[in-house]
Amino acid sequence: GGGLSLEDEGDPNSGYNVAVTFAQPDAQLLAGGGYALEGGFWPGPEPGLGVSYALDIRPGLCPNLLNLSGQGLVPVSLLGDLGEDVSIIDPSSIYDVQIKRFHEYKRQLLNILHVMYSWLRLKEDPDYKPCPRTYIFAGKAAPDYFISKLVISLVNHVAAMINDDSETGDTLKVIFLPNYGVTLAEAIIPAANVSEQISTAGYEASGTGNMKLALNGALTVGTLDGANIEIMEEVGEENIYIFGLSASEARQTAVEYNAHQYLAADPILKKTIELLRSGFFSPQQKDLFRPLVDAILGNDRFLVLADFDSYRHAQERVCREYLDRDLWNRKSLLNVARSGRFSSDRTILEYNKEIWHADRLVIPAEKMNIKSADPAFIDRED
Repeated sequence: GGGLSLEDEGDPNSGYNVAVTFAQPDAQLLAGGGYALEGGFWPGPEPGLGVSYALDIRPGLCPNLLNLSGQGLVPVSLLGDLGEDVSIIDPSSIYDVQIKRFHEYKRQLLNILHVMYSWLRLKEDPDYKPCPRTYIFAGKAAPDYFISKLVISLVNHVAAMINDDSETGDTLKVIFLPNYGVTLAEAIIPAANVSEQISTAGYEASGTGNMKLALNGALTVGTLDGANIEIMEEVGEENIYIFGLSASEARQTAVEYNAHQYLAADPILKKTIELLRSGFFSPQQKDLFRPLVDAILGNDRFLVLADFDSYRHAQERVCREYLDRDLWNRKSLLNVARSGRFSSDRTILEYNKEIWHADRLVIPAEKMNIKSADPAFIDRED
């Protein structure tokens, strides 16, 4: 809100004790009331009280929300996982996250292709000035899934080249975090600004990873598919970035799909594919990524190039709106506030009501070793 200032007095290993001072008592509240702070959320002062308050902000709690100083922080939860790579991150950049199993239909290839495209455009177009972004990939491929393993290799090769480019280093960074699992997800998800849910429409089941990211305030860039539809219905179309073909449009497009027509319409995209084909990103093994080029330009049933232009424009909208911090944080907070439907409590109660029809068992608090429990909650029937 307006007129807010912070003074950091804390130990970053145990949380931050922050003095919050209002220059004016009626400082503007964010959406739904309250103030978003780096690492936490505060409901605001009670009317009529003083203007100086103490607040404990614990690291890793919603660091994607408003940073009042204008400079971001590398989330404490990620420091151990990044190791030496932590030095390459611009803390004020967008943390753009795609964390999931590597599979062609999930289209990590679309994501890294857009990174390559953006890097090339930065090199060739002096008028192109995107906001700084750190792309974070994590996930595993099945042991014998050659193409998906090759995409992981491409992500790492692109990262090695882009991260060392002094001309674009302040704008683009790419990180692949290995050995993805629940522990790593617990570090990444609270840090995310953008959640990549970009599967080819018609292929994605109703997963839960996108729900976890939305619950933590990340804004979804996604196709109209799977649980993205449910998220859009809950948070509102204006608070999610939907792009690309619908499932029915994808089926129609696949019938007479010709990838080359998309290259003809976009010279930078064509050059990006040519660099990939030529071995530019793998100078020690020129033919390494030829199978990926063949997949993109051949009978690509996952329609990477068909959705590319729409995806690119969605990402440009992300950048414009991220620079409007009041707008972005309103969207982020509304994602948190409207994602209650995705809680496991609601899901289990609904499953039981509609499918299992099991009798409810009320366990007294003393048998659960709960020292202090709300009887109204323990005995509730809903």
